[in-house]
Amino acid sequence: MLKNCHICTQTFAGTFVVLFFLNLKTNDMRKEVTTLKKLAQILDLSTSTVSRALNDHPDISAETTKKVKLLAKEMHYVPNLFAKGFRKHKSNIIGVIVPNITHYFTTTILKGILEEASTKGYRVIISESNNNVIKQTEMLNTMIQFGVDGILVSLTKMTKNIDAILPIINKLPAILFDKVSSKIPCTQITINDEEAAFNAIEHLINIGKKRIAIIKEREFSYNSEKRYAGYLRALKEHHIEIDEKIIISVDDISLQQGKRMTNILLSIKKRPDAIFTITDSAAIGVIQTLKKFNIKIPEDIAVVGFSNSSHSTIIEPSLTTIDQPGETIGKTAVKYLIEEIDSETEILIHKTIVIKGNLIIRDSTFKV
Repeated sequence: MLKNCHICTQTFAGTFVVLFFLNLKTNDMRKEVTTLKKLAQILDLSTSTVSRALNDHPDISAETTKKVKLLAKEMHYVPNLFAKGFRKHKSNIIGVIVPNITHYFTTTILKGILEEASTKGYRVIISESNNNVIKQTEMLNTMIQFGVDGILVSLTKMTKNIDAILPIINKLPAILFDKVSSKIPCTQITINDEEAAFNAIEHLINIGKKRIAIIKEREFSYNSEKRYAGYLRALKEHHIEIDEKIIISVDDISLQQGKRMTNILLSIKKRPDAIFTITDSAAIGVIQTLKKFNIKIPEDIAVVGFSNSSHSTIIEPSLTTIDQPGETIGKTAVKYLIEEIDSETEILIHKTIVIKGNLIIRDSTFKV
């Protein structure tokens, strides 16, 4: 059922986590696993008696329970969580799918998910789609095969057609977080991307900047388009001309792209006096390039990022950015998912939960 699927386990924040990746070569050698059946054969008991003893069932004598538990300990017996969940029709396992497991903001969300899940008695399976739509669908199907009680999904930035997703998420409770879609009927957890970007641009305007560039992702990226909408609204409300020459779109909003796009912006005859990027990594690339050309920050060109990553305070000058409360998003997503899992009604009211991201002003836009 899970062909070519490599599984590894670890503990994180006190929670059992399974991380699995498709299409990896597996070792054909198999170690013998201690099962209930093996324990029962050694003790000359039925498997149901061994199972009940391990779960302290009152019908099993104290002597038998002690004997079973002692052998289980000696043979390093570990219960099969998936089989147990199948029998009970509830696994107490949550599936999580993210585009990139190593992205800073994603790791803060996962921390919140793991902590909240642990508090509520749930285990977590985490997988990454690598921003691949086909793999995202594969992962959704795999989560169902694992028997998870519900799924948390951050969509790939390339998710346009939802036809393959809808039949899957209709099979069990599902919550979208961070990268969401209004086309999918389920509860969604986001931050106030548009308002946060509006506040960042308005801050730049308030410090005297009038020619503000933006480096964003190309179309179909939910977060990027929301932040771009906030950028445009701020300029319009303050009656600042919108210049297409300083609106830069890229496929990968990375540090290297931040550097490359800054070179392009600096080559324009009428340079920008501020640059807003939709990620901190791109903003750091902007700062590094401006420093390379001895451009004063923020006097000549101010810089604003988005996410408040750990690098935003290390770079010189420190980066003005939008703080995204990743842990809060993760905890909130788990809270609403468990509510849906525990709900006894099939008719659910889908909600959109918007969590506020705050502007953090640092030296890249304002110096005392």
